This record gives sequence, C-alpha cells and structure tokens, in this order.
Amino acid sequence: MSYDLVLKNGRVIDPSQGIDGVMDVAFSGETVAAVGAGLSGRKEHDVSGLVVTPGLIDLHTHVYWGGTSLGIDADAFARASAVSTCVDTGSAGPGNFPGFRKHVIERSTARILVYLHVSFAGIYGFSRNVMLGESHDIRLLAARDAVEVINENRDVIIGVKVRIGRVASGPAGIQPLDIALQVADETGLPLMAHIDEPPPSYEAVVSRLRKGDVLTHCYRPFPNAPVDGKGQVKPEILEARARGVLFDIGHGMGSFSWKTARAMMAQGFLPDTISSDVHALCIEGPAYDQVTTLSKFLALGMPIEDVVAASTVNAAKALQRPELGTFRTGAAGDASILEVREGTFPLEDVRGEVVSASRRLFAAGLVIAGRDIGIEADPLAKAAE
Repeated sequence: MSYDLVLKNGRVIDPSQGIDGVMDVAFSGETVAAVGAGLSGRKEHDVSGLVVTPGLIDLHTHVYWGGTSLGIDADAFARASAVSTCVDTGSAGPGNFPGFRKHVIERSTARILVYLHVSFAGIYGFSRNVMLGESHDIRLLAARDAVEVINENRDVIIGVKVRIGRVASGPAGIQPLDIALQVADETGLPLMAHIDEPPPSYEAVVSRLRKGDVLTHCYRPFPNAPVDGKGQVKPEILEARARGVLFDIGHGMGSFSWKTARAMMAQGFLPDTISSDVHALCIEGPAYDQVTTLSKFLALGMPIEDVVAASTVNAAKALQRPELGTFRTGAAGDASILEVREGTFPLEDVRGEVVSASRRLFAAGLVIAGRDIGIEADPLAKAAE
C-alpha cells in the first residue's frame, strides 16, 4: 500500500504505545496511517539517525502575536522547535478572544489550543517597560463572559487560566483563583494556575486545585518553591499529586531552577508535562524554545522516552485530546523530527546557573496534519514515481 507521506528509518519513540525502535511512520490525508517497516509513499523522507515522535505539544506558550505585547509568532516557533501544537495559556481573555481566533488561530499552520484567561483582556500589560498584573483588579475578572466565550469556542478552548501571586494578583491575593475555579466548574473544563512570588503561597494555591487541574511553574526557585529549605518536597504538593493535580514546568523568564529541579527529581517528583512558557521576554533566553527546555531534563538524567512522554501523550491527556500525542492509526497526523547531538552545551536557568549538558535536542523537521512543514532537506527525500 502506498501512503501520502512516509518518514523512513527514524528512531520512533511513541510512549503512548510503548514504541521505541527504528521503523517508518506513514500518513494518509491528515491522519496517521501506519507505523512499521518497509512502508512506501508518494512522498518519502529518510530520517535515519534522527528521532521521530508524535507531534510535540508545548502546554504553555503565548502566541497571540500582535494582540498582546508578550505574543510570539506561532508558526515560526513551531518550525524552530518542532512543535505541532501550541497551547496558549491566557494571553487572551473573553474580551479579546475573538481577535485571537480570527487573526491568529485560524490563520496558523501550527495547531493552537487555548486556556482562556478569566481576566477580561487576558495578559494585557506584560512588557519590558510595563508589568501590570492582570489579576490585581477583581473588577476585570469576567466569569460570565468567560463562560459564554468558552461555550461558543469549545473546539479550541480547552481550559481556564488564572495567574496568582505577588506580581500577577497582588492585592487581590488568591481571590482570582476562586473565581476561575467557578468558571472551570461551570464549564466542566480543567484549570491552569500560574504561581509566582508570595503571597499567596505555592501550598495555598495547589491545595485548591482539583483532579485534572494544572499547576504550572512547578519547579520554581525560592521564594514559592515546591521544596522547603532542606530540599524536601512540601506535603501539600504530595497531597495534590495524590488527588490528581498535574504539575507542569512552564519555564518562562522566572520559573525554572536547577536547584529546585535537582531536589524534586532526587525525590522522584518528576513533572507530568514539560513546557517552555515561551513569550517575547524569554524567547532569547533563558527558555528559548521547547527543545531547549526538553534538553534540560535530559541533563537532569530523565530518560528520553520520559522526556518525550512529557511533551506528547501526557500533554494530550491534560488537554483531554486523545487524538494528539500518539501515532495510533487514525490519530492526528503530526510528527516531530529531532536530532540528538553529543557535545558540550551550556544550559541556563532563570537565576543564571549554567549547567553543561553532554546531550541536546535540536529540531530537524515537523509534520502537521499530514503535511510536511519544513523538514530538513535530505538527499534521499523523493516523490515516488
């Protein structure tokens, strides 16, 4: 049988099916058609020596380019980081979501899914010169509007976003979280909570979250780190995981610490999902992109299979989108092609600590909905006669 597109001879890692071996991945139309040996297609790419995974999902991005000061171009980022699905986490709220949908989401090649911000205008005052926490003023928390917009856009809105902390919510404290939880409950969607510096505490925020909710920035540095001064994971964090709260990295400009990461992983507390929190203020460092963020977990000793899972099947489960993050037949026809390079690679955290890594991931190609999106040219690529 001949397929539309076949990626040949790559190391296929698909944690959703326990696959790790050299084989081919075939696509027909917009979906995965087969995984196996000796597959042929109208268009073929030899990806020998490269890693092929289900399309990477970056669970925390800001891609409302032109609509918010922190937005980046989704398609440029997707190609640079081999990400097929960008999950925008609160750039837009109910007041400006229609523009995000019309001018960015519907025009993008990369798939964009959204955690809608409970604040009316989303994250509207976030730049190098202006830093205004959108959750400071509870008059802007638009619960009714958020429910209406979610119900009208459930094909792309997958959750509710709120930002809590001294920077994000200031005098409003933890109140915005309580309002966002009501919106999440009313719509039956999960919530993603941002936590920055106290008050409130990391423990207070995570203690309110429900099964399936996401605590992003989970490897924060002090203050509001998930570990105490002795490096022990705080009991509230363990209790939250036990009841099904999900823990996401959300690296960004201030939320990933090597010190915290070493302490968490030494105690077996790995993240459920790994995300970049890429935006205009961290795309040139320290986060850079998704493959750089994933590479930091290779440096921490996390097996590549687990790193891939944290950006594919685990992220898809958090989104409640089983058609993503897998090479099962009939799934979305997405694939990320990655190069693992050996060498010496400096990787910094948000506090300036640099770790020298011996391996690093680089983007080598991308397939979205069965379409070849910027695969690196290879001499064996051909269109079948």
